[in-house]
Amino acid sequence: MTETNPARILIADDEPLYLRTTGELLRKAGYECVCVPDAHAALEELSTQPFDLVLSDLNMPGNLQLELLHDERRKWPHIPLIVITGVPSIPTAIESIRLGIADYLLKPVKYDDLLASVRRALLHRPSRQELGERSDDERRVLAQQFPEIIGASPAMLELFDVVDRIAGTDTNILITGESGTGKEVVARAIHAHSQRRDHAMQVIDCTAIPETLFESMLFGHARGSFTGAVKDQEGLLKKCDRGTAFFDEIGELPAMLQAKLLRVVQEQTFTPVGMNESIQIDTRFICATNRDLQMEVNAGRFRRDLFYRLGVIHIELPPLRERSEDVILLAQHFLQTLQRGQPRVERFADDVLNRFRTYHWPGNIRELRNAIERAIALARTSQIEMEDLPASMAPSAQDRPPAAASSSRDQALDEAERAYLTSLLRDHNGNVSHAAQQAGMSRQGMHKLLKKHGIAAVDFRA
Repeated sequence: MTETNPARILIADDEPLYLRTTGELLRKAGYECVCVPDAHAALEELSTQPFDLVLSDLNMPGNLQLELLHDERRKWPHIPLIVITGVPSIPTAIESIRLGIADYLLKPVKYDDLLASVRRALLHRPSRQELGERSDDERRVLAQQFPEIIGASPAMLELFDVVDRIAGTDTNILITGESGTGKEVVARAIHAHSQRRDHAMQVIDCTAIPETLFESMLFGHARGSFTGAVKDQEGLLKKCDRGTAFFDEIGELPAMLQAKLLRVVQEQTFTPVGMNESIQIDTRFICATNRDLQMEVNAGRFRRDLFYRLGVIHIELPPLRERSEDVILLAQHFLQTLQRGQPRVERFADDVLNRFRTYHWPGNIRELRNAIERAIALARTSQIEMEDLPASMAPSAQDRPPAAASSSRDQALDEAERAYLTSLLRDHNGNVSHAAQQAGMSRQGMHKLLKKHGIAAVDFRA
């Protein structure tokens, strides 16, 4: 790293004073630091922006069972990790070393020792150019290869980059995100651009198959193996041999079947119900869920070993409210595609577009699609009006500007806040992640403020 391109360090610690002083010391040494108070915030930052080094406490929320260490080593093995703890133990030290951390330091750490450890860790870290990280312009060009995925926001440009890198591998993938964020669309895009694209992608909805029939449908069965089995039946896994098995809502998979699926993932073999001979397959596994599987693992509802086998690469899809720049792109896409080649409706009214930008979209992309399909059917003219949208999208009192009777102090604070946000976005050309970093807040917090003031980051892009 050079003076013009300083190393970026993520510091995670739940002790505010230690977090602040460590960040200040390393900034004075020429490093760019982002400080977060727990493991959950650390993983969010790692998922949204590049870092060259992670400094992590052990005993903090979200890392009591070393979750941050396991996730960081699994998803970002190229980023060196230094562990700093005030409560050392032999088991945590052994596990940390096993995971391949760069250093294990004990609090209180002398500044010179910390700085020496940081320099050693960064010395062997490959540069971003060596890792092949792409610029945003390169990612925009890359997006054209994935017409099935609509978006131009920073989060989506990052997604295009990730999908392009992993599509050609056979690595198992876990896609998480709220319902309606497009997890199956991303899974299909990965399959379509993989070496398995000439073979089937089998969708297995874990919520749609009764538990009593799951094993038979997944593995197949022999004639006479149970009442109603009048002939041999090929299972869903066999149908996607040499292709991709997509398990939708994997978090709903019954506990009894989790162990059996683990064996299939590990050994690529299974035995149909009522048969003695096992069947060999060559299948890639992509899974999706709207649950927090790490929480399910901690609660004992999902097998830890299966979780790690399925989630070698983890893709977190952002909710639509956090990618407001993409709402209009998606709306225009659905307007064109839902009319099935016979366009009757040509455009949206201006107030409809404004409502699309400010609405919170609890149902995400699926809700947007349904709203537009409904509006197309109800539109009286070639333009979609507010009255054509679902009643649930009607502006509420909290969406409207504050009443004239509100205090001048509150108005002044709102105006100052809005001016500050506008200035940040202008300075960073509409890059929400960079603006949030300068403001010392999370990307999600920045999006909430932008939504509050009705500011669209895309308006500040050069």
